[in-house]
Amino acid sequence: MLVIKIAVLSLGVLFTLFGFLILFRKKYALINGFAEDFKSGRKTERYAKRVGWIEFAFGIVLLLVGIALVIFA
Repeated sequence: MLVIKIAVLSLGVLFTLFGFLILFRKKYALINGFAEDFKSGRKTERYAKRVGWIEFAFGIVLLLVGIALVIFA
């Protein structure tokens, strides 16, 4: 159970951090192949922001689940 708690908390921190960097710091290089697709017109900045929001939200959910696991399990 300890391994699961550590894994969930670690994933939560990582997804939240990557989502924050993509969304608020505009580090679009964290998205695989985004620079090439952006230059060719296949992907837009809106796409990058959506990816950032999804990662940020998923990270927060994982963090909350991890904290709940630590408290209740």
